[in-house]
Amino acid sequence: MFSAQNKIHKDKGVAPTEFEETVAQAFFDLENTNQELKSDLKDLYINQAVHLDISGNRKAVVIYVPFRLRKAFRKIHSRLVRELEKKFSGKDVIFVATRRIVRPPKKGSAVQRPRNRTLTSVHEAMLEDVAY
Repeated sequence: MFSAQNKIHKDKGVAPTEFEETVAQAFFDLENTNQELKSDLKDLYINQAVHLDISGNRKAVVIYVPFRLRKAFRKIHSRLVRELEKKFSGKDVIFVATRRIVRPPKKGSAVQRPRNRTLTSVHEAMLEDVAY
């Protein structure tokens, strides 16, 4: 049966934290109660959720989504952020795609790393996600 556990996919052997389960439950509740988001949220899930304390009394929820699903999340970004900020009152909600950084190749290696896997490119893309 469907449950909030289907809304979070972690690496094998890694259990979700209590906060990640709370965020997954919020996604599941939105899917079941909000008719305009129901069809969009049906196939979406998250990888990780982090609770951050920003300067002063501000708090933020950073939700990491799979890179392949980032376009689907961007389609419903404004509505989803609005609904999640209602659920997590007083906290800003930010969606960031999970990206991988690959170390530079060793000398003499025939394999080149893709530009989107470099440290600079990943950090620029994360800033773009935050600013979206």
